[in-house]
Amino acid sequence: MGLAILKSRAQLGTDAPPVTIEVFLSGGLPSFSIVGMPETAVRESKDRVRGAILSSQFDFPQSRITVSLAPADMPKTGGRFDLAIALGILAAGKQIPVESLQDTEIYGELALSGDIRGVPGILPAALKAAAAGCSILVPSANKTEAALTAVEARVASNLLEVTAHLHGACQLPPLLQARPEIAASDEPDLCEVKGQKHAKRGLEIAAAGGHNILFVGPPGTGKSMLARRLAGILPAMSEGEALQTAAIDSVLGLPLNLERWRKRPFRSPHHTASAPAIVGGGPGPHPGEISRAHNGVLFLDELPEFNRNVLEVLREPLETCSITISRALRQAEFPADVQLVCAMNPCPCGYLGDKAGDCSCSADRVTRYRGKISGPLLDRIDLQIEVGRPPKEVLRANAAPGESSADVAERVLRARQIQSQRNGVCNARLEGKMTERYCPLTPGCLALLEEAVDQFNLSARAYQRVLRVSRTIADLQGAPDITPPHIAEALSLRTLDKKKS
Repeated sequence: MGLAILKSRAQLGTDAPPVTIEVFLSGGLPSFSIVGMPETAVRESKDRVRGAILSSQFDFPQSRITVSLAPADMPKTGGRFDLAIALGILAAGKQIPVESLQDTEIYGELALSGDIRGVPGILPAALKAAAAGCSILVPSANKTEAALTAVEARVASNLLEVTAHLHGACQLPPLLQARPEIAASDEPDLCEVKGQKHAKRGLEIAAAGGHNILFVGPPGTGKSMLARRLAGILPAMSEGEALQTAAIDSVLGLPLNLERWRKRPFRSPHHTASAPAIVGGGPGPHPGEISRAHNGVLFLDELPEFNRNVLEVLREPLETCSITISRALRQAEFPADVQLVCAMNPCPCGYLGDKAGDCSCSADRVTRYRGKISGPLLDRIDLQIEVGRPPKEVLRANAAPGESSADVAERVLRARQIQSQRNGVCNARLEGKMTERYCPLTPGCLALLEEAVDQFNLSARAYQRVLRVSRTIADLQGAPDITPPHIAEALSLRTLDKKKS
């Protein structure tokens, strides 16, 4: 008889709740059972563990083996517990000492040869372990993720390396923390967009305040070009934000792109994407595109071509900056703090109002086309900007280039710093009383805004968003207070509200 107790963590969204692995060897006919709501991959670990132990020249106990994964009411998935179960069996059978692993969390999937394979979700687990004051033992394939955190970590390639470390024969060296430097920007440059001064101004305001933005215009006017250059004028992510974003890729089992460390993610799903692909889902459940764009940009091109149900599921996460996915046995919450950028044509053929085009769409077709985007979703888009065809003179090869992304990014960064010192968050994330506190209005501003509410039938949400955009415009100018010109410019950047009225 023997008992061994080790530690690990499960994966539940981007959370990593602790799991205690208890291995008990008792008399009776040889058997191997795992309890504690193990799913298929966990139940199959019995065969992987047996093969790895025998391949590593250890004796597999010929007794009744019971493995308990606690807490018992939390589902366990994947092969992340293989290494801990194998070490527990060897320790319970007195083949290895495990005293040194009392404060160590263990992760790794075992091959039949005894090699240790990488597992998803190591980064959030390492962050939780560091907060709990524990060290971790991870596969060599996951060392990059572990090195991003402050946790004390050791890595191993196979079961024999771990057992040699426990016997003191060959110590596994501690992994040194290594966070990459911010690389030079390789984003598309804003100066490549010819003309479009009004649209560029809107893009700068959106970047400065973290506002959602929609470009409306005929094909070929530069809507997608503008959208793809938003990430290049946004400030770099902080270390904390970069770790949050990297944790999403870690949960998905994707390799971390350290060449883009602290650069804002830019995700552009095709309009045929399903609702689970956008917001997340599946039996896991797994994060979707809105979570993969966390702390960055989610670009929806050809917005009305998306299924309306797909667009409607975006409404709640755009407000709460998170998405909760519930399944029969579990519930997972993923972060979704994104800046939404959209582009659309004014009508099905794309040439409504374009002097260079000939629109053949009837009024009913145009109404149905625009009706695919609901009013509540439009309310959540702060800036709605018409992008017209630029004049021919700005398209010439010898035309003077516009401002570079670097120049605009400097102004955006200054505005963000003002907001950080005053609000603690960007203006787009001001809520309720915070909006009233940081966006006070003079009588002249209030009269102008009330007139706009009556004229354009602005909702209460749109009213609040106009206030926040006005605050951002004032911050870009370094103005301490909102003035009527700031209100007027913010209203001019809500094109669809005017057409609706």
